[in-house]
Amino acid sequence: MANRGRPPILDPVKRREILAILSVGCSRATAADYVGCSVSTIQKTAERDPTFAEELRRAESRAEIALLQAIQRAAKKEQYWRAAAWALERTKPELFAPRRPQTITHRDLEKFLQALVDLLVEFLPDRSRKQFLKRLEALVASLGLPRKFLAPAGGKGRKDQKT
Repeated sequence: MANRGRPPILDPVKRREILAILSVGCSRATAADYVGCSVSTIQKTAERDPTFAEELRRAESRAEIALLQAIQRAAKKEQYWRAAAWALERTKPELFAPRRPQTITHRDLEKFLQALVDLLVEFLPDRSRKQFLKRLEALVASLGLPRKFLAPAGGKGRKDQKT
């Protein structure tokens, strides 16, 4: 029998331990520490073994589902209203998470940036406007932002664009 190289770091026992740890809501870092490996070892093993990758995904999902079910059960009891508030803060932070004073929402920032772009496009001379829009387009693409930042807010065509 040919030697197939060094044995895998994550033998079946360690894999089961990792899955058990993840299924109660612990992180991959905690699981890695417990079995004596690195998080990247877990990740690389999952990349090489699709079955293990699926088991990881399911274990992490099971933990999340169980915790949310517990919160929902508690939230149904009036004295545990904080559980419902906590769940809303985490699942819809843009609507329910507490904000520090003088913070702006993502939506407000988008509105501000769109208005700023519109002002710049309106007041820049033609030559500068074209350079600005070209650089803005590159910036938007590099950040993976939606192209809506390139369109005027009012829906009117820009002077440098054919409508």
